[in-house]
Amino acid sequence: MPDVPEVLTAPLVVEFPFTRSLGPVQSAFLTGLRERTVLGVRTGDGRVVVPPTEYDPVTAEELRELVEVGSGGTVTTWAWNPAPRRGQPLTTPFAWVLVRLDGADTALLHALDATGPDAVRTGMRVRVRWAAERTGAITDIACFVPDDGPAGEGLPAAHGGEFTDPVTLLTAPARLDYTYAPGRAQSRYLQGLSAHRIVGERCPSCRKVYVPPRGACPTCGVATDTQVEVGPRGTVTTFCIVNIKARNLDIEVPYVYAHIALDGADLALHARIGGIPYDRVRMGLRVEPVWSGDSRFPDHYRPTGEPDADYDSYKELV
Repeated sequence: MPDVPEVLTAPLVVEFPFTRSLGPVQSAFLTGLRERTVLGVRTGDGRVVVPPTEYDPVTAEELRELVEVGSGGTVTTWAWNPAPRRGQPLTTPFAWVLVRLDGADTALLHALDATGPDAVRTGMRVRVRWAAERTGAITDIACFVPDDGPAGEGLPAAHGGEFTDPVTLLTAPARLDYTYAPGRAQSRYLQGLSAHRIVGERCPSCRKVYVPPRGACPTCGVATDTQVEVGPRGTVTTFCIVNIKARNLDIEVPYVYAHIALDGADLALHARIGGIPYDRVRMGLRVEPVWSGDSRFPDHYRPTGEPDADYDSYKELV
């Protein structure tokens, strides 16, 4: 029986918050929320769109005429959320609702704090519950709550969109949480790294050795079930200089990230280069891994002091 490794699993988070600038309409809307004011925008045919858009959704005409609408409204449709997830507006079960605010012709999506699905219905009246601390974001509306009051009267009031210290930038979080299972081939590879060994797999057809292994040859499409220890030394085939500091990554910039062809491997892997000034890293540089403490992975690769490799020895891996 071949050795079957324990298949590993681990939680993995992919997170990429980004910041964008705001135009006059979006800036006024978010600043208004900070000031407990809900703004919409009037289209050419007189409809009031909330949240406001910068262009008419029908004609694509640019929109600038801001109006203030009410903080109360009517539920047009809803869905119950029995198990809130990380980052959602409420930590207890709630309803997602589309609310047409008084004076608006479109509906706003947000959370409704209700005791249960039996307490929610289409056509019910609700009002905004404002967040205690407001920063100029949609979360300044903490949620909606049921309201027994009558519908607001009158037309939406014109608003100049002018506020003190307007919000001009928006940071939008993007995050994906999932459990990663590397499979048997990469589990062998990861378990080898724990012992400071780098193990690839050889294709039985073309005889190429792949590191990290994927369980199959990408060229021949056949299973790679023969383990081969490679490296640990290798050659820098190509590289880039990183000048922007990543969030939650304790590495000072600038630093070098490189493709490294390990001795005996037919596929370059990528890793950080350390132990040498960033402007002295070059193609052909001979490097070796450096483990720190009980880390499973090499912290970085450093120069070995050997002469640079000849270009012909790694040109197929650039």
